[in-house]
Formats: sequence, structure tokens, C-alpha cells
Amino acid sequence: MRMGEVAPSEAQRIAAKGVVAASKSKESEPCHGRRNALAAAIGLMGMLILAACNSAPQKPAETKPEVKAPESLAGREAFYKVYIAARNYAADVKPFRIESTPTSEDNGHDGKATIWRVGFASAMQRGVKPYIWSGSNLPDAPSRGVSPGNEDVYNPSNASTQVFDPAFLKIDSDQAFAEAQKHGGDKVLEKDENTPVVYICDWNHNTNQLIWHVIYGSSRDAAKLTVAINASTGEFVRVEK
Repeated sequence: MRMGEVAPSEAQRIAAKGVVAASKSKESEPCHGRRNALAAAIGLMGMLILAACNSAPQKPAETKPEVKAPESLAGREAFYKVYIAARNYAADVKPFRIESTPTSEDNGHDGKATIWRVGFASAMQRGVKPYIWSGSNLPDAPSRGVSPGNEDVYNPSNASTQVFDPAFLKIDSDQAFAEAQKHGGDKVLEKDENTPVVYICDWNHNTNQLIWHVIYGSSRDAAKLTVAINASTGEFVRVEK
């Protein structure tokens, strides 16, 4: 066999033998008989070739990667996930705010959210830096897992960045929600069940308390009701709005 030629398959060899055998029929056989035999042999060769082609292995169907469902966490659990990462930024970091982001994936009625943002401050670095935990699948959401935000200058005298010791955070956002429901929150959701609930936890320097602000609305400014819950004891503090 010369280079470049393809070896005939077994089906082709069998069919070829049939053609040769038909062509060597007895000369005394009528012409139309020889023609019929030759046509039959050619037809047999075609069927054998077709069968050989159909027996070729089929390519496996491509499988698409499985898409994870959105994941929601309560605030305290999300905080400790990002706290580990924040300590790589600076060993002396302390939080000053924990805040949920309302999304269409979780309305916050279970005390959870798919996106949490925690602000940290470091006196050693003289900076503040947010860290975000995300379990969201939304196209404009932060990537899933923990990711850092942009660093800014830290001013210890700024009341909005008043740090607190994580040991004060004993009550989770789902517990704060349950308590807020008893102080008007249930009536808000009865009136409009689509009202989102947002959670902010920060230090009240006037009372020296760590407070969960349970906000019935998409933001503090647009709140229908805001209830303050002590994040250390779980006790109702006051209705803020």
C-alpha cells in the first residue's frame, strides 16, 4: 500500500469480493442475469459500508456546569467569614459597621442576606477597609465568597467609624429580626409583605452599646420603621423611626 492510502475496511473487502464474484459468472449465463448479480453485490457493499459508518462510537453529550443556588447568611456568621480575611490586612483591625445589602434573592425576612459588607479600621495602618461576603448570583453583585474593598484614611475621632470589640456581638441578625417583629415590624410586613428588611450593626458611643438597627425598607432614609435591638443581650432598645 502506498503512503497516503487508507486500508479498506472489512465490510468493503467483503463487498468487493461479492462484486468480483459476480463479474466472473459463467459466460453462458444470460446478460441480464449477470447484471442483476452485479447490482446485488454493489447494493450489498453499500449496506455494509453504511452499517460500518453507523457503528462508529458516538461523542458523549456535553454537560453544562451546575449553577449553585444563592446562599444567604445571618450577619454574625457573615462577619466571622470576613474577619479572618481582614486580619490579613492588619493584625489590629476592629469592625465599625456590619451592613446587609437588599437583593431580589432574599428580602431579609429571615434575618439573612446574600450580601454583607463589614467595615474595618486599623490604627496601625491608619486606614479603613471594607470586606464583603457574597452568596449572590446576580450579575451586578460582588463575586461569591469574600472580597476586599478599597482602603480609605482612618480618623479615630469620626463617630461613623467608631470601632467595637467583636466580643460584644453575641446576638445575630435573625434574633434581632424576631425581636423587632414584636415592636411594630409584624404590622409593617402584614401591610406590605414585599417590604425588604435591612440590617446595620454599629456602636452607639452615647450609650456604649452595640446596636442592631432592623430597618423595614430598602435603606435608612426610605425606612417605614427602624427598630434598635441590643446586639449583646437581644433586648429591645427603642423604635428609631
